[in-house]
Amino acid sequence: MSELAHGAHPQGFAHQFEDVEQQRDAGRLGMWVFLVTEILFFGGMFASYTIYRALHYESFVTGSHLLKVRFGATNTYVLIGSSLTMALAIRAAQTGKKKGQIIFWLILTMILGAAFIGIKLHYEWFRDYQEGLIPGVQWFYNGPHAPGVKMFMCFYFFMTGLHAIHMVAGLGILTVLVIMTARNKFSPEYYAPLEISGLYWHFVDIVWIFLFALLYLIGGRYPGS
Repeated sequence: MSELAHGAHPQGFAHQFEDVEQQRDAGRLGMWVFLVTEILFFGGMFASYTIYRALHYESFVTGSHLLKVRFGATNTYVLIGSSLTMALAIRAAQTGKKKGQIIFWLILTMILGAAFIGIKLHYEWFRDYQEGLIPGVQWFYNGPHAPGVKMFMCFYFFMTGLHAIHMVAGLGILTVLVIMTARNKFSPEYYAPLEISGLYWHFVDIVWIFLFALLYLIGGRYPGS
């Protein structure tokens, strides 16, 4: 008879809870409360951006056309893929797969997350620096709607920079999950940290989809342009 059948709790169970399901529900609730605060935080940025975009639409269109849609689109596909691999890692734990399979999906998620940051740093931000499109650091742009374009680029770096910080935090969380998996911390009865961390990772991915649409696709642009 299994250990659970004798009334023992799975590894990782905290004794302040009545059962594993209550612990899992508490963890989910805590993460959702945290994500609500994140939604309010990003929502404030999106609202400010929307207001200024409406007031300076032509400037924002000009600024958007300075961005490379293909790199933003590539990063969008990368993050959608990372959401899939994160879900597969959670599914592997739920179905009792070997820890090597869980670690494989987690590391693949980390690789995709690191690829996102690498593309953003090397192919976008570094290029922007070379072309003098970073307000307050290196600004050479003197084309049409220069003041409004500068405002757009401020929004762009502030919003994508905060998103990148969340991505780095997510990579740190995934590193901890890989270590926990290697130490046999997860089982079909206990995988709450994977599930809760997955919510965070999916949230960060969704935020990027909104950022991509708002920043890169102004003025009738599309991902293939």
